[in-house]
Amino acid sequence: MSDAKYFQTTKRGEIHELKEELHQLDKSKQKEAVKKVIAAMTVGKDVSMLFPDVCNCMQTPNLELKKLVYLYLINYAKSQPDLAIMAVNTFVKDTEESNPLIRALAVRTMGCIRVEEITEYLTGPLSKALRDDDPYVRKTAAICVCKLYDISPELVQDQGFLDLLKGLISDSNPMVVANAVASLNEISESSGIGNIFALAPEALPKLLAALNECSEWGQVFILDAISVYETEDSKEAESIVERVTPRLQHANAAVVLSAVKVVLSFLNIVTNQECIKNVTKKLAPPLVTLLSAEPEIQYVALRNIQLICQRRPTILANDTKVFFCKYNDPTYVKMEKVDVMVMLASEKNVEQVLLELREYAFAEVDVEFVRKAVKAIGRCALKIERAAERCVTVLLELIQTKVAYVVQESIVVIKDIFRKYPNQYESVIGVLCENLESLEEPEAKGALIWIIGQYAERIDNAQELLEGFMEEFGDLDVEVQLQLLTACVKLFLKKPDSTQAVVKQVLSLATTGSTNPDLRDRGYIYWRLLSSDPERARQVVLAEPPQVQYDSQRVDNVLLELLLRQVSTLASVYHKPADTFLVDSGRQAVSRAAASSISLARHLGADDDDLDFWECNACTLENGAEATACSACEAPRADAPLKKRPPPS
Repeated sequence: MSDAKYFQTTKRGEIHELKEELHQLDKSKQKEAVKKVIAAMTVGKDVSMLFPDVCNCMQTPNLELKKLVYLYLINYAKSQPDLAIMAVNTFVKDTEESNPLIRALAVRTMGCIRVEEITEYLTGPLSKALRDDDPYVRKTAAICVCKLYDISPELVQDQGFLDLLKGLISDSNPMVVANAVASLNEISESSGIGNIFALAPEALPKLLAALNECSEWGQVFILDAISVYETEDSKEAESIVERVTPRLQHANAAVVLSAVKVVLSFLNIVTNQECIKNVTKKLAPPLVTLLSAEPEIQYVALRNIQLICQRRPTILANDTKVFFCKYNDPTYVKMEKVDVMVMLASEKNVEQVLLELREYAFAEVDVEFVRKAVKAIGRCALKIERAAERCVTVLLELIQTKVAYVVQESIVVIKDIFRKYPNQYESVIGVLCENLESLEEPEAKGALIWIIGQYAERIDNAQELLEGFMEEFGDLDVEVQLQLLTACVKLFLKKPDSTQAVVKQVLSLATTGSTNPDLRDRGYIYWRLLSSDPERARQVVLAEPPQVQYDSQRVDNVLLELLLRQVSTLASVYHKPADTFLVDSGRQAVSRAAASSISLARHLGADDDDLDFWECNACTLENGAEATACSACEAPRADAPLKKRPPPS
């Protein structure tokens, strides 16, 4: 029978029975009793009163029983610190055992028992373990130093454990090296020092040497450490990229993303254009391969790919089809794929992208995903002017389906296209007005009202359409009421002879019939403008609206630089700095320091001339004044004007 039987007992008086069984001389029965105790502890029962009885079972050569007892001790040592000290002698004795598994187990358990009274007894055994002949003991001891530092940093420094840990970076066993790196990383972050190279400046060659022989998680630790190494030497950066590139072919997604992080970090320093071109080509296949993994890994990969594409859009420029959605993709994966498709859309492939998005809008049953597809069509129109007409045609086809949520989303999108390309696609207004009855959502109503007001002189029945909305003025959302108020004033200014009654009615409803301060204020402003200076009212109300711009960058450039340093972490999935979702810690302090260092480098660490920049027309990345081509997409500067960064706050 499996160990599940230990979780199925509900007997009364169980604690008394367990106490008797723990004092059995038969080791097999003793082991059974400890298993029952662990099972009870796992399901939430309080078995702390058995602490002395369980401790009596520690004196055994049986490794399985010893592991069970140590597990119990780790769980209850905090609540029973006085009794935990009773077990110290056994721990110390176990660190002298001939069996390396028992030595490592004793050191690990002492490190996990986070009780300050025990730490002073840990220093001697830990010092021996760091010099142990067996690599398994050394790698366990390396992690234990990090745990001890969390409890007592002064003790670690006084006892020289940091120096011993640095020495382990040169260890002959790659797993020991990986654990030493992981421990030093954690210590440097929690202490606010910044990175491992502040503690061990000469570590880089040793880390690169150990990289090929480590386990996959050891490689992740080492790659994460290498990614924060700072150098200004192009040749050194090129050498690091060359050593790390083979990791891109690893089967583990974590290793791949960590390798991508390192490569992207050092490509910014490499000046050899041929090297940059070759490495960029090698980055695409591993990223594409990640999309064949489980949906959860796909999602993480897609969130990271969005950041990578913003920095270097050419990497996946020829792989747009890879991001087309499959029928069995979860919705959360489809949503991210659509975002990447729009980011990669260009004049060469926009027709393919539009056909794919059109298919989603027509064939999918998931409402949110259909809305996302319709919005994506609109974003393509805003991004690529030559494709705008084709996008409008597709949107009109979608409106003809008469599906309410499709029609409403399409109208919202078309409003943005009108603002981006004024006086080009107004011929479709008639089709939009025919669908007035199907509008239920505030955003869609507001969009259509804006269109009617903006082009009132071209719509014969504009007054009739607006009056239809005014009949339910009190029931409309505030944003729709505001839009309706402005549209009626625009209508009056364009057709003053026939619309006086309409504008009076709407101004009255806004000022005396509403309790919303924003609506009342706007109503009074319009009323006073119209009554005192109609010409000035015309200049204000009928002013040309600002064009809607396609925002290709989902995050600003400073934040993007920070997130690219944190690829394969939660920060790159949330697209937020770590300090926005983590409790205050050393790691958070490092995140803030990294963000501020990027900002300072951009503002304070440069000459006055370096504060000037020009914005790439293709990808909107900010480039220094001296750059002749975009560092992300390699587009030439052309006639992009120089801009001035605001002074740092």
